[in-house]
Amino acid sequence: MSTAIVIGGGIAGPVTALALRRAGISATVHEAYPSAADGIGGTLALAPNGIAALRLVDADEAVTAIATPIHRMVTALGHRRIDMPMLAGVPPLQVVHRHELHRALHDRAQAAGVVIEHGRRLVDVRETEAGITARFADGSTATADVLIGADGIRSTVRTLIDPDAVGPRFTGLLGFEAVARHEVDVEPGTMTFAFGRRAYYLYWPEPGGGTRWGANLPQERPMSLAEARAVPRADWMRTLRATYADDDPGRQLMLTSPDDDLRSVGSMHIMPPVRHWHRGRMVLVGDAAHAPSNSSGQGASLAIESAVQLARCLRDLPDVPSAFAAYERLRRERVEKIAARAARINQVKAPGPVARALMPVLMPLLMKTAMNPEKTLGPEQRYVIDWDAPVTASASVG
Repeated sequence: MSTAIVIGGGIAGPVTALALRRAGISATVHEAYPSAADGIGGTLALAPNGIAALRLVDADEAVTAIATPIHRMVTALGHRRIDMPMLAGVPPLQVVHRHELHRALHDRAQAAGVVIEHGRRLVDVRETEAGITARFADGSTATADVLIGADGIRSTVRTLIDPDAVGPRFTGLLGFEAVARHEVDVEPGTMTFAFGRRAYYLYWPEPGGGTRWGANLPQERPMSLAEARAVPRADWMRTLRATYADDDPGRQLMLTSPDDDLRSVGSMHIMPPVRHWHRGRMVLVGDAAHAPSNSSGQGASLAIESAVQLARCLRDLPDVPSAFAAYERLRRERVEKIAARAARINQVKAPGPVARALMPVLMPLLMKTAMNPEKTLGPEQRYVIDWDAPVTASASVG
C-alpha cells in the first residue's frame, strides 16, 4: 500500500493525508466544494487527546495558535453557578472557529506536500484486484491502492460501502452562534453552560472583547443549513431574544448581538452506530463513521485520532483487509462509548417542565457524587497514541 485517495477536505481529510504521508503513503485529498470552507461553520472544541494526536502530524502548534484555551467550566442554573470538576494534569480545552481550523490544517497539509483538489465530488468507484478508481462529477478520475471516506456526516463513501447504511440522526436542536458586545463578569478562559428557562446556551469571554455565545434551540423538525440561512437573521434574532428574555446573562447577550453577526450552524445531528466501516478497498474515517453530539466535546478530536490510527494500521499490516479490521478494532468501542455519553447529556439540554424544576436540586448533587472527572473524562482526555508502536493484526481496543 503506497497510495491513497482521501475523499473530503474538512478536518479528518487533511489530517489523514498528513498521517499517511508520515507513514510513507502518498495521499491526495479530493474536496467537493470549489474552495476552502472560509466562513463556514461555528466554533468547536478540541480536547487534550485531539491536540496530542495533532502533535503526531506536526499540526498542534498551528491550531493552538488560533484557539482560545478554556481553563474553567461552570454550570449556570438561574443565578446559581456551579464549578464543574476538571481533570487534573492535562492541557486545557481549546476552542477554535471551524473555518480557521480548516484553513490551518489545509495550510499544514499543503506545506507538507499534500495535494488538495477542489471541485471533486465523488459519484462512484470501481475496484480491481490491483486498486480502486474514484470517478468524480466533473468526469475526472483518480486511482490508488485504497480510498478513504473523510467526507463527513452525509458521506457518499459510507453509502458506497453499504447502500443500506444508516444516516445522521437529528438531535432536536438547532444551533446558532455570535459575539455579543455585552461583557460577562467571569474570568477569561471560563466557559459557562447555562440552562435557561426555555433553552440551553453557553458562553465565554472572547479574547478580542465581547462574549461569544452558542445557543441550542429545541426544534421539532430538522432544517438544512441552507434552509436555516434562508431565514433572515433579524427573524432568528427576534426568536432568540424572546427565548432568552428571562435569562441572565442570556437576555443581555441576545440584545447586544448585532443581527448581521449571527451565524446559523443548522440542525444538529449525530451518527448512530455505523454497521460497516469498510468494504474492499474503501474505509471510513471521522464523522463519516462516528459523529457524536457536540455535547461530547470530542467530535473533532475523535476524527483526528481515527485519522492517525488508520495511518498506523496501513503502515504496519501487510494487506488491506487486515489493516482495516485492526483499525476498526482500535476505534469502534472508544468512539461509541463517548457517543453514548454525549447522547445522555443531550437529553439534559432540553429538559421537560418536571426535570427543569428539579435541576437546581439535582445538579449540585450530581457534581459532588456522580461526576468523577477521572472516571468519566480520564479515559477520554488522557488518551495518547503511540505512533512508534507497531500495530498487529490482533490490535487491542483503544
